[in-house]
Amino acid sequence: MALKKAADFKLIGQPARRVDGAAKLNGSATFGLDVLPPGLLYASIAMCPTTGGRVARFDATAAQKLPGVRKVMSLEPVGATLIGTGSTPGGVAVIADTPYHAMRAVKALDIEWDHGPAASLSSAEMIERLSQTLRTKPGNAQLNDGDVAAALRSAAKTIEAEYRVPFLAHATMEPMNCTVQFKDGVATVWAPTQAPGFTRGAVAKALGIDTAKVDLHVTYLGGGFGRRYSTDFVTQAATLARETGGAPVQLFWSREEDMAHDFYRPAYVARCRAGLDAAGALVAWQTTTAGSSMGAPSLMDTTTDGAWNTAYAFPNARVAHEPVESAMPTGVWRSVAHSQNAFFVESFIDECAAAAGKDPVAFRVALLAKDERHLRVLKRVAELSGWGQLPAAGPDGAKRARGLAIHRSFGSIVAQVAEVSVSADRQVRVHRVVCVIDCGVAVNPNLVRQQMEGAIVYGLSAALHGEITVEKGQVQQSNFHDYMPLRMNECPAIEIDIVAGGEEPGGVGEPGTPPIAPAVANAVFALTGQRLRSLPLRLV
Repeated sequence: MALKKAADFKLIGQPARRVDGAAKLNGSATFGLDVLPPGLLYASIAMCPTTGGRVARFDATAAQKLPGVRKVMSLEPVGATLIGTGSTPGGVAVIADTPYHAMRAVKALDIEWDHGPAASLSSAEMIERLSQTLRTKPGNAQLNDGDVAAALRSAAKTIEAEYRVPFLAHATMEPMNCTVQFKDGVATVWAPTQAPGFTRGAVAKALGIDTAKVDLHVTYLGGGFGRRYSTDFVTQAATLARETGGAPVQLFWSREEDMAHDFYRPAYVARCRAGLDAAGALVAWQTTTAGSSMGAPSLMDTTTDGAWNTAYAFPNARVAHEPVESAMPTGVWRSVAHSQNAFFVESFIDECAAAAGKDPVAFRVALLAKDERHLRVLKRVAELSGWGQLPAAGPDGAKRARGLAIHRSFGSIVAQVAEVSVSADRQVRVHRVVCVIDCGVAVNPNLVRQQMEGAIVYGLSAALHGEITVEKGQVQQSNFHDYMPLRMNECPAIEIDIVAGGEEPGGVGEPGTPPIAPAVANAVFALTGQRLRSLPLRLV
């Protein structure tokens, strides 16, 4: 049967409302914490604050005397799934009649922790170790075209830079939770999960049953961003369900436990070198990164994704990665390796343009001359943003400048121009973001725009504020006061343009996040002359 021609489409390409929009607005949508099967019990948990730690001993005497408490029990550390490394520490859980009774009893527990070998762990030392690694190891090459060493030797000008990105939490709106009922050898599970297969397997393993005896109901996620691929919280809930005599139990983490026991986006360091000829043309490109593989060597090599396979036509190029596994539990974060590699590549491309004395758009155009899709997106974002014209000062009189980034991921090309100013107290403020996406055939333009807007806000949160720090093996951030999402008064005006393309549909959930951090960093340079090579972006 012949496929329809695009001119005959009646639904594809037409803006449509989300089918779940009304339920989310009126409160009838069922998220994980909304599950209320008959006879439901609740469980709260306190986990060792130190990475990889476990319970040495605990005294539940005071907790068991409180009203509503059914059972207090310890839980062993739980490892990651296939997508992630490390483990969630052990802890002590309280099963009770209501969430209040469970949370109150957890606070009454007397717990002595075995902090384990990570008790001296420091994020600053881990990141410095990555930098030191790049001074001595060349990394495993994923791209090796031409003769980079010779091109660098003969270049009229060479530049070097080191970039760093920190550990990041997912900070989902709804903390980790899962409801499990284990009765008559069958498990019924209600879980906000991104990986139903992993979840069924985790429950079956915890309960010692076949996966065919696990009936899984996937609820709305309340935010995933990669965190809900891991099944540590699911394993904990299934373990507790063995102790309730067939009654369902809902395990919920506090925001503080959620922040302290994530599978974090790993910290990475990149060392970049480039060579320019006398005319300012790029003749050599070299980037080497160091950081966790997130388990990728045994599954898939994604660590350099977005770095080795850019659309830029480098005459001589080497892109490599040196795996340095982390004692911190790590996992996938929205846009996976593209989240850091777009920052490295697009920041350094901008540095090369500045060293060549060329306009950042023109410099990229020369490197993308043979890629019509990228050129179309790049020229469109330049047009819509008013590139080449100085932006007007804001109402407060503060000067503004623009920065650009373009990146391909998950089958889509996204370019963004950020317009920024700097406040009197040296804080970066983003006023406007122009975003152009070519995702092939845009099946539902409404959803494309919504995903781009959400991705920009999520990426800006990380670019301006996001950082997980560790001292003595313990995460120092605990809630949204010290791990801040973008506030409403910080949110820029966002303009989305969808380039009409005939290619097969690409992804839209991830590609809007990678370009925003380098676009803002490049704008800060244009405004202040200062290169910010570490995230989050902080002026000195």
